[in-house]
Amino acid sequence: MTPSAPGSPLAGKLGFTDRIFAGPRSRRLLSEVEKGLQRVEEHLAGELTVTYPVADAASRYLYEAGGKRLRPMLALLTSKLGDGMTDEVVQAASALEITHLGSLYHDDVMDSSDRRRGVPAAQTVWGNNVAILTGDLLFSRASQIMARHGEEAIQLQADTFERLVLGQFHETVGPQGDEDPVEFYLQVLSDKTGSLIAAAAQAGIIFSHGPAELEEPMVVFGEKAGVAFQLLDDVIDLSNDPEITGKVPGTDLRAGVPTMPYLLLGQRADAASIALRTRIDDGVARIADGADPAILDAALAELREHEATQATLDLAHAWSREAIDALAPVPDGAVKEALTRFARAVSDRSS
Repeated sequence: MTPSAPGSPLAGKLGFTDRIFAGPRSRRLLSEVEKGLQRVEEHLAGELTVTYPVADAASRYLYEAGGKRLRPMLALLTSKLGDGMTDEVVQAASALEITHLGSLYHDDVMDSSDRRRGVPAAQTVWGNNVAILTGDLLFSRASQIMARHGEEAIQLQADTFERLVLGQFHETVGPQGDEDPVEFYLQVLSDKTGSLIAAAAQAGIIFSHGPAELEEPMVVFGEKAGVAFQLLDDVIDLSNDPEITGKVPGTDLRAGVPTMPYLLLGQRADAASIALRTRIDDGVARIADGADPAILDAALAELREHEATQATLDLAHAWSREAIDALAPVPDGAVKEALTRFARAVSDRSS
């Protein structure tokens, strides 16, 4: 297994580096991706500088809190199927990471999250208005970066942003009529998480002038890997270790935001599952009326151990396998191996 370089950008950003860049063929690729990520970090640092002090501090807040940099890393990886990590690739990767950062500010306001990446959420520091404006500012900055690279880059950014917004819109409104809640939620994940990871995988091909026939496989790969990533996040959200999540356990459910374990729990017809679902629903309603969020601690601990949570893990693994299947047209080599390991790692970050 290829060791991570101590203190390296990738080793610090990804907990599963060794799994993605395992084997002798990956050593050179790891070194190149490390260098590319350093260029992305330098570009992000420059682009996230704003002359107005409050906007500058708020814009850099979640960036400086860390993050996995999954999207830039994926764009850098797929660029190796073309001309490599060009300046265009680095800038597009940075724009997509800034778009992701902007979405976090908005998500935390809408979900009333207390923490993000191990630090207080932005709205708890500056208030909702500044947090929302910061997200808007980051979205505009990402669009400015993409606009430097022509119509195709602008279209990619606009299409991805539209899907992000529609995903959040659907999550906010919820399933309508006879829509299946589980299928509806999977579509929300495809839009909110999968679309941006898919855009990163596709951007690596586009901006390295890679083979056009690989764009669609990269989109499918990225979207399915993104859904797998988010399904596992739903499981991790139930963890009772805030060092793992960077948030209060069960943050989404306490705020009334359904997650896959909760939805799958709702499909179970046994008395214990029905009773647990009722306790969670009652707790969410009471929290909305001002009760202490801790009233759900016991119910969420029970959900953590419920079969529905294991079923969520199984579903994450299924989406991961579909992502790997999408790589069939990619030439054999270190890049394909790394992408395969990436898809496996995002659905199992415990090893």
